Amino acid sequence: MTTSDELLRLENQLCFALVTAARNVVAIYRPILEPLGLTHPQYLVMLALWERSPRTLNDLAADLAMEPATASPLVKRLETEGLIARERSAEDERRLDITLTGAGAALRARALDVPRQVMDAVGMGVDEITTLREGLGPFAGRRLGES
Repeated sequence: MTTSDELLRLENQLCFALVTAARNVVAIYRPILEPLGLTHPQYLVMLALWERSPRTLNDLAADLAMEPATASPLVKRLETEGLIARERSAEDERRLDITLTGAGAALRARALDVPRQVMDAVGMGVDEITTLREGLGPFAGRRLGES
């Protein structure tokens, strides 16, 4: 039987395990993404844009489980680096669409090996990564308060 004191131990906290794991995973990505000139958050933006472009900032932020105010500086930095562009929508001039530039689209080919390098670094295969990711289901891919 677990006592209240045991439940309050740092090592038994779900939040501590998830934060530590997230920090360690980002540290694994850092040297892999460095040759691409991307930080981990920038990589996530590029992944979303490689899946679908153009898209609005709100749409992009929602898919990244971020607030638009958090995604906006990432987008601006990627624009400064010439990987994306913000353009007025043809359908609605009030809307800015975020699109890949030629350089941004070309970077995808260089990023194709990132997942394999990450799997090698953590010593896991596709099936193990999939199981782990699916096990995080209640926590992954959503912002706080979303159902």
